Amino acid sequence: MPKLDITSQERSALRAAAHPLRPVVLIGDRGLSESVLKEIDLNLNAHQLIKVRIAGEEREARNAMQETICETLSCALVHHLGKTLIIYRPDAAAQRAKAEEEYATRAVRKPSEPHTPKKQAAEGVTRTRRTEKAKRASQKVDKPETAAPRARRASAASAERADHGIPRRSGSALSLRAGARRNLRPGKR
Repeated sequence: MPKLDITSQERSALRAAAHPLRPVVLIGDRGLSESVLKEIDLNLNAHQLIKVRIAGEEREARNAMQETICETLSCALVHHLGKTLIIYRPDAAAQRAKAEEEYATRAVRKPSEPHTPKKQAAEGVTRTRRTEKAKRASQKVDKPETAAPRARRASAASAERADHGIPRRSGSALSLRAGARRNLRPGKR
């Protein structure tokens, strides 16, 4: 199993939390055996954060044991001070329960369903693609009727503004028809 990595902030918080703890597993002169690994695994499942005391004089042997423990049990080394190791492995079931609790109130929708704003969802209103398409179609039908009075109002307003003798044109020169351009400049043809 891969070794677990933790951030420096997590490591600092875990070291502070482990300060009052006593070592729960002692590795003796026989070294790291299967029964010792099993005991460390049981304690990690129960407590998530434990201290392990290694008896032995050789520093390289202690470092090798530490690497073996972390690789075998998929845990993180929080701190190594002398002959004491602080080891952490989060409880997977507790993390899943926490994630489920956090997202319990989250609205879940299928990708094919349209987005419904929170206020409407709280009122119980749901949107469907059919109703949205019908609304858009009805709006398209309404637009030509509402556009005509606007054009009339705009032409009336432009006629009122044309008191100074300079004709106003709507749109760009590219959008004007050739016949309408003759009226813009009287006298020049």
